[in-house]
Amino acid sequence: MDFFEIKPDIFLNIMTENQTLANLSAGILQNMEKILSKVSPDILIVQGDTTTAFLTALAAYYKKIKICHIEAGLRTYNKFNPFPEEINRQLTSRIADFNFAPTEKSKKNLITEGIDSATIFLTGNTIVDALNWGIEKIKSRQTEIEGKEIFKKVSGSGNERVILVTMHRRESFGEELKNVCIALKKLAEENKSIKIIYPVHLNPNVKKPVYSLLSGLYNIILLEPLCYEDFLWLMYKSYMIITDSGGVQEEAPSLKKPVLVIRKFTERPESVKAGISKLIGTGTGTIIKEVTLLLNNEDEYKKMIAVSNPYGDGRAAEKIINIIANEYKCSIIIK
Repeated sequence: MDFFEIKPDIFLNIMTENQTLANLSAGILQNMEKILSKVSPDILIVQGDTTTAFLTALAAYYKKIKICHIEAGLRTYNKFNPFPEEINRQLTSRIADFNFAPTEKSKKNLITEGIDSATIFLTGNTIVDALNWGIEKIKSRQTEIEGKEIFKKVSGSGNERVILVTMHRRESFGEELKNVCIALKKLAEENKSIKIIYPVHLNPNVKKPVYSLLSGLYNIILLEPLCYEDFLWLMYKSYMIITDSGGVQEEAPSLKKPVLVIRKFTERPESVKAGISKLIGTGTGTIIKEVTLLLNNEDEYKKMIAVSNPYGDGRAAEKIINIIANEYKCSIIIK
Protein backbone atom coordinates (compact mmCIF):
# COMPACT_ATOMS: atom_id res chain seq x y z
CA MET A 1 0.00 0.00 0.00
CA ASP A 2 2.92 2.33 0.64
CA PHE A 3 4.31 1.63 -2.83
CA PHE A 4 1.01 2.50 -4.53
CA GLU A 5 0.41 5.40 -2.11
CA ILE A 6 -2.89 3.91 -0.93
CA LYS A 7 -4.33 4.87 2.45
CA PRO A 8 -7.19 2.55 3.44
CA ASP A 9 -10.23 4.06 5.12
CA ILE A 10 -11.25 0.76 6.70
CA PHE A 11 -9.14 -2.13 8.01
CA LEU A 12 -10.94 -5.35 8.93
CA ASN A 13 -7.99 -6.83 10.85
CA ILE A 14 -9.43 -10.36 10.76
CA MET A 15 -6.35 -12.40 9.86
CA THR A 16 -5.23 -15.01 12.39
CA GLU A 17 -2.46 -17.57 12.11
CA ASN A 18 -3.32 -20.70 10.12
CA GLN A 19 -7.04 -19.90 10.23
CA THR A 20 -9.61 -22.06 8.44
CA LEU A 21 -11.46 -20.89 5.37
CA ALA A 22 -14.73 -21.14 7.30
CA ASN A 23 -13.53 -18.77 10.02
CA LEU A 24 -12.10 -16.36 7.48
CA SER A 25 -15.31 -16.42 5.42
CA ALA A 26 -17.53 -15.78 8.43
CA GLY A 27 -15.37 -12.85 9.53
CA ILE A 28 -15.38 -11.22 6.10
CA LEU A 29 -19.13 -11.62 5.60
CA GLN A 30 -20.08 -10.30 9.04
CA ASN A 31 -17.70 -7.34 8.89
CA MET A 32 -18.64 -6.38 5.34
CA GLU A 33 -22.35 -6.44 6.20
CA LYS A 34 -21.69 -3.75 8.82
CA ILE A 35 -19.49 -1.70 6.52
CA LEU A 36 -21.91 -1.81 3.58
CA SER A 37 -24.78 -0.80 5.86
CA LYS A 38 -22.78 2.18 7.09
CA VAL A 39 -21.31 3.31 3.75
CA SER A 40 -24.29 2.35 1.55
CA PRO A 41 -22.41 2.44 -1.78
CA ASP A 42 -24.05 2.41 -5.21
CA ILE A 43 -21.34 0.13 -6.58
CA LEU A 44 -18.91 -2.39 -5.09
CA ILE A 45 -15.78 -3.23 -7.10
CA VAL A 46 -13.94 -6.48 -6.37
CA GLN A 47 -10.80 -7.73 -8.08
CA GLY A 48 -9.59 -11.28 -8.53
CA ASP A 49 -10.55 -14.61 -7.04
CA THR A 50 -9.70 -14.43 -3.36
CA THR A 51 -12.07 -15.44 -0.58
CA THR A 52 -12.20 -11.74 0.31
CA ALA A 53 -13.36 -10.83 -3.20
CA PHE A 54 -16.13 -13.45 -3.26
CA LEU A 55 -17.44 -12.90 0.27
CA THR A 56 -17.41 -9.12 -0.14
CA ALA A 57 -19.39 -9.50 -3.37
CA LEU A 58 -21.81 -11.83 -1.61
CA ALA A 59 -22.35 -9.29 1.17
CA ALA A 60 -23.13 -6.67 -1.48
CA TYR A 61 -25.52 -9.03 -3.27
CA TYR A 62 -27.46 -9.54 -0.03
CA LYS A 63 -27.95 -5.76 0.10
CA LYS A 64 -28.78 -5.49 -3.64
CA ILE A 65 -25.71 -3.35 -4.32
CA LYS A 66 -24.32 -3.41 -7.88
CA ILE A 67 -21.19 -5.54 -8.17
CA CYS A 68 -18.29 -4.98 -10.58
CA HIS A 69 -15.87 -7.89 -10.93
CA ILE A 70 -12.42 -7.11 -12.30
CA GLU A 71 -10.55 -10.15 -13.71
CA ALA A 72 -13.76 -12.04 -14.47
CA GLY A 73 -13.96 -15.27 -16.43
CA LEU A 74 -10.70 -17.00 -15.56
CA ARG A 75 -11.31 -20.75 -15.31
CA THR A 76 -9.68 -24.14 -14.93
CA TYR A 77 -13.04 -25.93 -14.43
CA ASN A 78 -11.41 -28.04 -11.74
CA LYS A 79 -12.96 -26.98 -8.45
CA PHE A 80 -9.94 -27.96 -6.36
CA ASN A 81 -7.28 -26.40 -8.64
CA PRO A 82 -6.77 -23.65 -7.62
CA PHE A 83 -8.48 -24.11 -4.26
CA PRO A 84 -10.59 -22.26 -3.22
CA GLU A 85 -10.11 -19.63 -5.92
CA GLU A 86 -11.77 -21.53 -8.76
CA ILE A 87 -15.12 -21.69 -6.98
CA ASN A 88 -14.70 -18.15 -5.62
CA ARG A 89 -14.56 -16.71 -9.11
CA GLN A 90 -17.30 -18.92 -10.56
CA LEU A 91 -19.68 -17.86 -7.79
CA THR A 92 -18.72 -14.20 -8.13
CA SER A 93 -19.62 -14.34 -11.84
CA ARG A 94 -23.15 -15.48 -10.99
CA ILE A 95 -23.88 -12.36 -8.93
CA ALA A 96 -21.79 -9.67 -10.68
CA ASP A 97 -23.56 -6.89 -12.62
CA PHE A 98 -20.39 -5.94 -14.52
CA ASN A 99 -17.85 -8.58 -15.58
CA PHE A 100 -14.56 -7.08 -16.73
CA ALA A 101 -12.81 -9.88 -18.60
CA PRO A 102 -9.02 -9.66 -19.12
CA THR A 103 -8.85 -11.78 -22.29
CA GLU A 104 -11.01 -13.05 -25.13
CA LYS A 105 -10.81 -16.55 -23.63
CA SER A 106 -12.17 -15.26 -20.30
CA LYS A 107 -15.01 -13.52 -22.10
CA LYS A 108 -15.91 -16.72 -23.98
CA ASN A 109 -15.91 -18.68 -20.70
CA LEU A 110 -18.50 -16.33 -19.23
CA ILE A 111 -20.71 -16.45 -22.31
CA THR A 112 -20.54 -20.26 -22.38
CA GLU A 113 -21.68 -20.31 -18.75
CA GLY A 114 -24.78 -18.30 -19.63
CA ILE A 115 -23.64 -14.97 -18.16
CA ASP A 116 -25.55 -12.13 -19.84
CA SER A 117 -23.26 -10.84 -22.61
CA ALA A 118 -24.49 -7.30 -21.92
CA THR A 119 -22.67 -7.45 -18.57
CA ILE A 120 -19.34 -8.64 -20.05
CA PHE A 121 -16.63 -6.18 -21.13
CA LEU A 122 -13.20 -7.03 -22.54
CA THR A 123 -10.73 -4.72 -20.80
CA GLY A 124 -7.43 -6.48 -20.20
CA ASN A 125 -6.18 -6.97 -16.65
CA THR A 126 -5.36 -4.15 -14.24
CA ILE A 127 -2.32 -6.12 -13.09
CA VAL A 128 -0.56 -4.99 -16.28
CA ASP A 129 -1.44 -1.36 -15.50
CA ALA A 130 0.00 -1.77 -12.01
CA LEU A 131 3.13 -3.49 -13.28
CA ASN A 132 3.89 -0.80 -15.87
CA TRP A 133 3.47 1.93 -13.27
CA GLY A 134 5.55 0.00 -10.76
CA ILE A 135 8.44 -0.74 -13.10
CA GLU A 136 8.83 2.92 -14.00
CA LYS A 137 8.89 3.76 -10.31
CA ILE A 138 11.55 1.20 -9.38
CA LYS A 139 13.75 2.14 -12.35
CA SER A 140 13.88 5.68 -10.99
CA ARG A 141 14.87 4.32 -7.55
CA GLN A 142 16.98 1.34 -8.57
CA THR A 143 20.17 2.36 -6.74
CA GLU A 144 18.21 2.95 -3.55
CA ILE A 145 16.40 -0.40 -3.85
CA GLU A 146 19.60 -2.35 -4.52
CA GLY A 147 21.14 -0.76 -1.45
CA LYS A 148 18.56 -2.28 0.88
CA GLU A 149 19.91 -4.65 3.50
CA ILE A 150 17.67 -7.47 2.27
CA PHE A 151 19.37 -7.50 -1.14
CA LYS A 152 22.94 -7.57 0.11
CA LYS A 153 22.48 -11.30 0.65
CA VAL A 154 20.97 -11.60 -2.85
CA SER A 155 23.72 -9.83 -4.77
CA GLY A 156 26.86 -11.79 -5.51
CA SER A 157 29.51 -11.59 -8.19
CA GLY A 158 26.90 -10.38 -10.65
CA ASN A 159 27.46 -13.32 -12.99
CA GLU A 160 24.94 -15.67 -11.38
CA ARG A 161 21.68 -16.32 -13.15
CA VAL A 162 18.87 -15.64 -10.68
CA ILE A 163 15.94 -18.04 -10.53
CA LEU A 164 13.03 -16.53 -8.63
CA VAL A 165 10.68 -19.01 -6.93
CA THR A 166 7.28 -18.58 -5.30
CA MET A 167 4.96 -21.34 -4.08
CA HIS A 168 2.01 -20.95 -1.76
CA ARG A 169 -1.11 -22.69 -3.11
CA ARG A 170 -3.18 -24.73 -0.66
CA GLU A 171 -3.59 -27.61 -3.12
CA SER A 172 0.21 -28.05 -3.14
CA PHE A 173 0.68 -28.44 0.60
CA GLY A 174 2.39 -31.69 1.58
CA GLU A 175 4.11 -33.99 -0.91
CA GLU A 176 3.92 -31.64 -3.89
CA LEU A 177 5.66 -28.85 -2.02
CA LYS A 178 8.26 -31.34 -0.80
CA ASN A 179 8.88 -32.56 -4.38
CA VAL A 180 9.48 -29.00 -5.58
CA CYS A 181 11.93 -28.34 -2.74
CA ILE A 182 13.89 -31.50 -3.58
CA ALA A 183 14.11 -30.35 -7.21
CA LEU A 184 15.36 -26.90 -6.18
CA LYS A 185 17.97 -28.43 -3.88
CA LYS A 186 19.33 -30.70 -6.64
CA LEU A 187 19.38 -27.83 -9.14
CA ALA A 188 21.33 -25.66 -6.69
CA GLU A 189 23.82 -28.43 -5.94
CA GLU A 190 24.42 -29.24 -9.61
CA ASN A 191 24.51 -25.66 -10.96
CA LYS A 192 26.92 -23.52 -8.96
CA SER A 193 26.42 -20.54 -11.30
CA ILE A 194 22.73 -20.09 -10.42
CA LYS A 195 21.21 -18.39 -7.42
CA ILE A 196 17.73 -19.42 -6.34
CA ILE A 197 15.79 -16.71 -4.52
CA TYR A 198 12.68 -17.89 -2.68
CA PRO A 199 10.51 -15.44 -0.68
CA VAL A 200 8.74 -17.95 1.58
CA HIS A 201 5.05 -17.65 2.44
CA LEU A 202 4.37 -17.34 6.18
CA ASN A 203 1.80 -20.13 6.25
CA PRO A 204 3.39 -22.86 8.43
CA ASN A 205 2.34 -25.47 5.85
CA VAL A 206 4.80 -23.76 3.50
CA LYS A 207 7.41 -22.22 5.77
CA LYS A 208 8.22 -25.29 7.86
CA PRO A 209 9.00 -27.76 5.01
CA VAL A 210 10.77 -25.15 2.88
CA TYR A 211 13.18 -24.12 5.63
CA SER A 212 13.65 -27.74 6.66
CA LEU A 213 14.65 -28.87 3.16
CA LEU A 214 16.37 -25.83 1.68
CA SER A 215 18.25 -24.11 4.49
CA GLY A 216 22.05 -24.18 4.45
CA LEU A 217 22.73 -24.10 0.70
CA TYR A 218 24.88 -21.10 -0.23
CA ASN A 219 23.10 -20.50 -3.56
CA ILE A 220 19.54 -20.80 -2.24
CA ILE A 221 18.42 -17.62 -0.50
CA LEU A 222 15.25 -17.95 1.58
CA LEU A 223 13.61 -14.60 2.31
CA GLU A 224 10.69 -13.34 4.33
CA PRO A 225 7.71 -12.28 2.16
CA LEU A 226 8.57 -9.16 0.17
CA CYS A 227 6.77 -5.90 -0.43
CA TYR A 228 5.61 -5.32 -4.01
CA GLU A 229 8.50 -3.01 -4.87
CA ASP A 230 11.15 -5.51 -3.79
CA PHE A 231 9.39 -8.38 -5.50
CA LEU A 232 9.14 -6.38 -8.74
CA TRP A 233 12.85 -5.70 -8.53
CA LEU A 234 13.56 -9.43 -8.17
CA MET A 235 11.35 -10.28 -11.15
CA TYR A 236 13.06 -7.56 -13.16
CA LYS A 237 16.51 -8.95 -12.27
CA SER A 238 15.70 -12.66 -12.63
CA TYR A 239 16.72 -14.99 -15.44
CA MET A 240 13.58 -17.12 -15.12
CA ILE A 241 10.69 -17.56 -12.69
CA ILE A 242 9.29 -20.74 -11.14
CA THR A 243 5.89 -20.12 -9.59
CA ASP A 244 2.38 -21.33 -8.77
CA SER A 245 1.11 -17.74 -8.66
CA GLY A 246 -1.55 -16.60 -11.10
CA GLY A 247 -0.51 -12.95 -10.91
CA VAL A 248 3.12 -13.67 -11.68
CA GLN A 249 2.04 -15.49 -14.84
CA GLU A 250 0.51 -12.20 -15.98
CA GLU A 251 3.35 -9.95 -14.84
CA ALA A 252 6.29 -11.90 -16.25
CA PRO A 253 5.48 -11.39 -19.97
CA SER A 254 5.87 -7.61 -19.60
CA LEU A 255 9.29 -8.22 -18.05
CA LYS A 256 10.33 -10.69 -20.78
CA LYS A 257 10.88 -13.49 -18.26
CA PRO A 258 10.15 -17.17 -19.02
CA VAL A 259 7.84 -18.76 -16.45
CA LEU A 260 7.66 -22.39 -15.36
CA VAL A 261 4.28 -22.94 -13.70
CA ILE A 262 4.44 -25.56 -10.94
CA ARG A 263 0.76 -26.46 -11.08
CA LYS A 264 -1.37 -29.11 -12.77
CA PHE A 265 -3.93 -26.60 -14.06
CA THR A 266 -3.84 -22.90 -14.84
CA GLU A 267 -6.66 -20.43 -15.34
CA ARG A 268 -4.29 -18.37 -17.48
CA PRO A 269 -3.79 -20.54 -20.58
CA GLU A 270 -3.02 -17.61 -22.87
CA SER A 271 0.67 -17.44 -21.97
CA VAL A 272 1.00 -21.24 -22.18
CA LYS A 273 -0.53 -21.17 -25.65
CA ALA A 274 1.85 -18.37 -26.65
CA GLY A 275 4.81 -20.45 -25.45
CA ILE A 276 6.01 -17.85 -22.94
CA SER A 277 5.10 -19.95 -19.91
CA LYS A 278 5.07 -23.71 -19.46
CA LEU A 279 2.79 -25.76 -17.22
CA ILE A 280 5.13 -28.37 -15.71
CA GLY A 281 3.44 -29.67 -12.55
CA THR A 282 5.28 -30.45 -9.33
CA GLY A 283 7.24 -33.58 -10.22
CA THR A 284 10.87 -33.40 -9.10
CA GLY A 285 12.29 -34.88 -12.31
CA THR A 286 10.21 -32.66 -14.60
CA ILE A 287 11.21 -29.47 -12.78
CA ILE A 288 14.90 -30.37 -12.98
CA LYS A 289 14.57 -31.21 -16.68
CA GLU A 290 12.73 -28.00 -17.64
CA VAL A 291 14.97 -25.68 -15.64
CA THR A 292 18.11 -27.35 -17.00
CA LEU A 293 16.79 -26.94 -20.55
CA LEU A 294 16.39 -23.19 -20.11
CA LEU A 295 19.78 -22.88 -18.45
CA ASN A 296 21.65 -24.78 -21.16
CA ASN A 297 19.72 -24.12 -24.37
CA GLU A 298 19.71 -20.48 -25.44
CA ASP A 299 17.32 -21.11 -28.33
CA GLU A 300 14.72 -22.67 -26.03
CA TYR A 301 15.14 -19.76 -23.62
CA LYS A 302 14.62 -17.16 -26.36
CA LYS A 303 11.45 -18.93 -27.51
CA MET A 304 9.91 -18.12 -24.13
CA ILE A 305 10.56 -14.37 -24.27
CA ALA A 306 7.26 -12.57 -24.79
CA VAL A 307 6.81 -10.15 -27.67
CA SER A 308 3.74 -8.66 -26.00
CA ASN A 309 1.65 -9.29 -22.90
CA PRO A 310 -1.49 -11.34 -23.69
CA TYR A 311 -3.18 -10.09 -20.51
CA GLY A 312 -3.53 -6.42 -21.39
CA ASP A 313 -2.10 -3.23 -22.81
CA GLY A 314 -1.82 -1.31 -19.55
CA ARG A 315 -5.07 0.63 -20.03
CA ALA A 316 -7.55 -1.70 -18.29
CA ALA A 317 -8.34 0.69 -15.43
CA GLU A 318 -9.07 3.50 -17.85
CA LYS A 319 -11.45 1.29 -19.84
CA ILE A 320 -13.22 0.09 -16.67
CA ILE A 321 -13.72 3.65 -15.38
CA ASN A 322 -15.15 4.75 -18.72
CA ILE A 323 -17.58 1.80 -18.85
CA ILE A 324 -18.89 2.50 -15.35
CA ALA A 325 -19.17 6.24 -16.03
CA ASN A 326 -21.03 5.62 -19.28
CA GLU A 327 -23.44 3.18 -17.61
CA TYR A 328 -24.35 5.69 -14.91
CA LYS A 329 -24.12 8.78 -17.16
CA CYS A 330 -21.70 10.40 -14.76
CA SER A 331 -18.17 11.66 -14.42
CA ILE A 332 -15.71 9.82 -12.19
CA ILE A 333 -13.24 11.91 -10.23
CA ILE A 334 -10.07 10.10 -9.21
CA LYS A 335 -8.48 11.46 -6.04
